[in-house]
Amino acid sequence: MSTLKQTIEHGVCTLTFNRPQVFNSFNKEMALELQAALDNCAADEQVRVVVLTGEGRAFCAGQDLAEATNPQGPALQEIVAKHYNPIILKIRALEKPVIAAVNGVAAGAGANIALASDLVIAKESASFIQAFSKIGLIPDSGGTFFLPRLVGAQKALALMMTGEKVLAPDAEKMNMIYKAVSDNDFESVVSQLALQLASMPTKALGLTKKAVDAGFNQSLTAQLDLEETLQTQAGQTHDFKEGVQAFLEKRSPEFKGY
Repeated sequence: MSTLKQTIEHGVCTLTFNRPQVFNSFNKEMALELQAALDNCAADEQVRVVVLTGEGRAFCAGQDLAEATNPQGPALQEIVAKHYNPIILKIRALEKPVIAAVNGVAAGAGANIALASDLVIAKESASFIQAFSKIGLIPDSGGTFFLPRLVGAQKALALMMTGEKVLAPDAEKMNMIYKAVSDNDFESVVSQLALQLASMPTKALGLTKKAVDAGFNQSLTAQLDLEETLQTQAGQTHDFKEGVQAFLEKRSPEFKGY
């Protein structure tokens, strides 16, 4: 892959946007490479956590406008439907934790890909910008879905309409992201969290993610039924048996992820 770096270590797959010369803005190649990498992570049993981050000073500045305005390039409809929508759906369908490690500015689609992840950890110097209104567009990549659920409809609309920059500490305070950490501690905090999640019962974490996503869109009765179904599935895993046995033996469990 030329626009995306990938490493796998201790169950953690780190996918790094690698177009630093344009602040890791997306072009068709990077979008398709990320889609393929997410598919590989879903299929690879050795991968138990995925970390998304950016090379250089930015996380991701959104769409590469040079491509979007090129008469020979893909149309906006194709960019949304074939580049970004599949990425968001693959992140949410992945039954493994996805951490967005936001190392710098996250703007436009870059911000919304981060918000579509399960947990967002950002450098204190990082920022989030719904930049779409500045060029006469609407938020895409799930922005109109995730941001209102995180911060409330009125706050989300204000951020979308004004294009206001939100620094990471403020994003944490408004529940947009999980945590903002000092720039010096950023890499170690991300690593510690990723390794912690990679050592946990991956199947149960994935089913938890599935349940939370479903809970936004169905009744309490339907959600209780889903919990019953997913709990039954979790109870059939190796890690459930190991967790109970470890509890009875008063030792730390050794989860395998299945």
